[in-house]
Amino acid sequence: MKKILLLSDTHSYIDEAILKHVAKADEVWHAGDIGDLKVTDAIKELKPLKAVYGNIDDAKARGEFLEHNRFMCEDVDVWITHIGGYPPNYNLRVREQLKVNPPRLFICGHSHILKVMPDKKLNLIHMNPGAVGKHGFHKARTMLRFIIDGKKIDNLEVIEFPR
Repeated sequence: MKKILLLSDTHSYIDEAILKHVAKADEVWHAGDIGDLKVTDAIKELKPLKAVYGNIDDAKARGEFLEHNRFMCEDVDVWITHIGGYPPNYNLRVREQLKVNPPRLFICGHSHILKVMPDKKLNLIHMNPGAVGKHGFHKARTMLRFIIDGKKIDNLEVIEFPR
């Protein structure tokens, strides 16, 4: 069983309130638009991190992180990318690969809109944790917390901070 903290679109922002939740997770996943690498460095000091770079990230972030990160967590096939779209309107960069080889859990950021939804056609769960940074048009700063236990994705919670 793994307790996952999923965040995105930090845009160089990290604080003690976020790090308090990091400390309670087994792993932290960041879906891009990191901004300053001090964000991921602070997370890595506390917990293992899986991350991707986003469209605002510089060459340094792109040198450290991939555009697409696909891995197994327990018995769940996970794919994280920054710009992915939503079911059934996936971004052109990922659409064909999703159809050919869909993961069980598809995660993206970019929109700053918190959304969790099933794609029944591809038999996957789509997650976007919204944005936890202070830069952008979002009205609330959000992250997601959930558990992966074998093949189960369970106990999904939204963590919300005031703007």
